[in-house]
Amino acid sequence: MQRETIVVVEDDPAILEGLALNLGLEGYRVLVARDTATGQQLIHDESVDLVLLDLMLPDGSGLDLLRTLRRNRDLDHVKVLILTALGLESDKVRGLRLGADDYITKPFGVAELLARINAALRRERSERQAPVRFGVIEIDTMQREVRLDGAAVRLTAREYDLLLFLAHHPDRVYSREQLLQQVWGSDYDGTARTVDNFVRSLRTKLEAEPSRPRHLLTVHGAGYRLAM
Repeated sequence: MQRETIVVVEDDPAILEGLALNLGLEGYRVLVARDTATGQQLIHDESVDLVLLDLMLPDGSGLDLLRTLRRNRDLDHVKVLILTALGLESDKVRGLRLGADDYITKPFGVAELLARINAALRRERSERQAPVRFGVIEIDTMQREVRLDGAAVRLTAREYDLLLFLAHHPDRVYSREQLLQQVWGSDYDGTARTVDNFVRSLRTKLEAEPSRPRHLLTVHGAGYRLAM
């Protein structure tokens, strides 16, 4: 099962180290940033499930990063929990109005933080369980089954994972290396050509004209994207 990814945007080294350690122990994939610029780059480059966002950062307000994130249609599934200082209720209100999913006040207990993260991700998991449809293709995420015009199509587990990952990020271009990391995992020793072989196989099984695909598209010099 693919580990959920959390980006922690926090400039306090002690808090950052503690969060990374505890979240890692809970099984999450943790990426860290000490400013809004790095946080924004990570969110753009990686497949992120949740952002823990401090509001007071060296290069600006975390609210600006939240505002940018919520303007990007491809990233509207990402859950955001803002970290606020004690008593700054105005920051909480502004964050929620801008699209934050929850907030937690500093200083906070690890147990409460983990409970809030799990609640937010549980909502995302529920949203992701709905069938994904594009063209005559349907991905039944509950049964891990793919149907083409109503008929079940036999896919390998890795083919299914690759298709579902792309379907959950429609129209976004991923390089072969990014797909290897997100679908196969960072420990996989294969080459980027592995992705080409799996995309070719998916086209053969799902596209009416595999040589002229409608959904699984090559972006020359960049990678692949799925067109809905």
